[in-house]
Amino acid sequence: MLEDRGPPVAIYAGDARHGQPLLLPNLRTCDCKPSHLNCLTAKDWLKRQVGVWEFYYEKRDIRDKKLHPATFPLSLARQVIELFTHRGELVLDPFVGSGTTLIAARDCGRNAAGFDLNADYIRLSEQRLTDAATGPDGSEPVDPGTRQVAVADDARNISRYLDEDSLALIWTSPPYANLLNRQRKNKSRRRRDNEQLGQVEQYSQDPRDLGTLALDDYTEQIGGIFAGLLPLLRPKGHCVVNVPDMWWENERITIHVAVIEELRRRGYELRNIIIWDRTNIVNRIGIFGWPSNYITMGVTFEYLLDFWRPE
Repeated sequence: MLEDRGPPVAIYAGDARHGQPLLLPNLRTCDCKPSHLNCLTAKDWLKRQVGVWEFYYEKRDIRDKKLHPATFPLSLARQVIELFTHRGELVLDPFVGSGTTLIAARDCGRNAAGFDLNADYIRLSEQRLTDAATGPDGSEPVDPGTRQVAVADDARNISRYLDEDSLALIWTSPPYANLLNRQRKNKSRRRRDNEQLGQVEQYSQDPRDLGTLALDDYTEQIGGIFAGLLPLLRPKGHCVVNVPDMWWENERITIHVAVIEELRRRGYELRNIIIWDRTNIVNRIGIFGWPSNYITMGVTFEYLLDFWRPE
């Protein structure tokens, strides 16, 4: 087991360490056989073979969209991390947002680095790591010697911080092109006149932010980012990307198809498509499209696109 490395670290522009290698541990600390993908037992593996996943929020989850417009449950992040890594290995979230991946990595005894353009989100990540000192059941972390680092920088610069072949897993929920960069109409809500009506739930208006880009530009930019990350990922290391499809002016925008095609073009191999059934965490759904236009509600499910780096 690694020695205790102290409190969580956040790195900001202007920091003396900004742009310098993070030197995070990335080697297994478990006793699993070299051929094993993870530390799961056969019983736990069997539970994860189902291609539709469901989760619930816990107390440490962020559900306030004023803090962050698009969060996912800690239980989802833990399941992805436990499925595709061993204890002690290194996880990257290139769009870390509120820091959920970093907390889940600590819960699982993994090292992790998270990057975000928005320094406010990096501060939020650091605060959450400080506040959530124990696991979901109040227990101590699996390995208190692991490190989780939040960095305020562009995902395009990540190769400055991490070594080639050092990552066991890339896991992230990137911006959804510019599809959140508009005023909410709440058409899918039972009560439309809530606090979200008319709000623009967008991460930022920074021109580097993928959430400001139309789908074609978004696809090209996200492809460039993941092309830069591919050498950092170990051969057969997994890359899991959480994306939805969305409706725009009565047209289905197939973000998941665009991401699959682009990452394949950049050298990734698609392994699995998992449906994240969000019905358990969506409240007060209203009738949408009735009686003339059948439309599946994007808020009730998303895609987990599982790629790996081919040997």
